[in-house]
Amino acid sequence: MEDINKTEDLKECSSGKTKERTEKEYRDLINRLSRIEGQVRGVKRMVEQDVYCTDILVQVSAINAALNSFNKVLLTEHLRTCVAEDIRAGKEETIDELVAALQKLMK
Repeated sequence: MEDINKTEDLKECSSGKTKERTEKEYRDLINRLSRIEGQVRGVKRMVEQDVYCTDILVQVSAINAALNSFNKVLLTEHLRTCVAEDIRAGKEETIDELVAALQKLMK
């Protein structure tokens, strides 16, 4: 897995919780994010090269679709693992946490 400073990254997380992911899940998420990162860099180059506005907007739309797809994959895995496990363990507060997260996603 990628070498990261987890202590520094956790400072940015509001919950302070962590989640161990399978190697496959980790690779899938990282690959998706890397593609999105490349798309964003491409849009930046387009702006720097004075590409026509609608051409940039089409690419930004593709980035939004890719981010939405990433969110769907992450949310699905969260529901199947974290949420399901917490509910089985009687941690009802997880439902409130999920509702709050969904409200933020749907702004």
